[in-house]
Amino acid sequence: MTPTRPILLVAITACICCLPWLETLADPPGTVIDHIPASTGRYVGSPSIAELPDGTLVASHDEFGPKSNEHKCATTRVFRSTDRGETWKRIASIEGQFWSQLFWHRDNLYLIGTWAHHGNLIIRRSSDQGATWTSPDDAATGLLAEGEYHCSPQPLVVHEGRIWRAIEDAGGGSRWGERYRPFVMSAPLDADLLDRESWTFSNYLPVNKEWLQGDMRGWLEGNLVVAPNGKLVNMLRVAGGNSVVGKAAMVTVSDDGTRVAFDPETGFVDLPGGSKKFTIRFDAETNRYWSLVNEVPTELAGTRSASSIRNRLALVSSPDLKEWTTEQLVIDDDDLTHGYQYVDWIFDGDDLLAVVRTATDDGQGGAHNYHDANYLTLHRIKDFRKPQPPR
Repeated sequence: MTPTRPILLVAITACICCLPWLETLADPPGTVIDHIPASTGRYVGSPSIAELPDGTLVASHDEFGPKSNEHKCATTRVFRSTDRGETWKRIASIEGQFWSQLFWHRDNLYLIGTWAHHGNLIIRRSSDQGATWTSPDDAATGLLAEGEYHCSPQPLVVHEGRIWRAIEDAGGGSRWGERYRPFVMSAPLDADLLDRESWTFSNYLPVNKEWLQGDMRGWLEGNLVVAPNGKLVNMLRVAGGNSVVGKAAMVTVSDDGTRVAFDPETGFVDLPGGSKKFTIRFDAETNRYWSLVNEVPTELAGTRSASSIRNRLALVSSPDLKEWTTEQLVIDDDDLTHGYQYVDWIFDGDDLLAVVRTATDDGQGGAHNYHDANYLTLHRIKDFRKPQPPR
């Protein structure tokens, strides 16, 4: 079965003028923003998207893989579109930026993440829509914390006069998943975000491998969101064994941002695709939370690690962050070697605009595997609030 695309805007030909090699490629779902052949030993990671006040779209991704410099001084590419995502132009290549999120704040564009794989925590600012960026040389210019940190492109949240971000400390050992200790950081809205002194950090929260009947392996890639009770919570991806198919962990945040806490008796939430990175945003028009997730087909549940199943992309929603409903399938591809993952997205009127780390065929040998993506693609999900026919 080939990927279903009835609700995607496919505008591959529109990009040929700026990406002249496209005529040799296969036709992936969505609009191609960037392509890196697997033969280069570099892969597409960490999609992020932001909309500027004039309607300009900016997207970014980093490079990882054996021929990349992710462990020393990682590279992030930045792209711009002035026609609502129909065509894209690469405008910057930043050395020393990884796992990063774009966001607009007080007339400037920012990029927050790490310097490298498990590197220092940094932030940069651009005053020209992403073409040039500040350098995080010290604590006054964007070097927010030194050590080993982990994150992914996740929304920053404005709440109670502050701007908030979820991060993970990676100093809790050496094993993937177990080493990550989530925390939150926040700063006053009018503060200098490049100044380390502007930010308040919470405690770090270690994982307990005994949770989920001993099948808990880690939590990561936290997503801050304001819950229905008006309090901030950090929704985290939960990594586990084959029995952990779709779980998220809801970590509570104190009002002053200095404490995070978790109750394993009540804090685990059933979330389709919760074993992979997800982005949650609240829609005031429907009074629901929305996300794009890698849902696991029923017939595959428990047969293999849920985190390795990334060939299905589904739109889900919830009234309370606890009960989730699958609204529609955006991509349904039966090839488990393909991946449509690490989605970042924004509201665009009646539509959603999503950037996707896409691992699929490209006419040049295809992706290295489902995880090691060869494309950054844009997808427009039209009329996302409109009920879809039942599956």
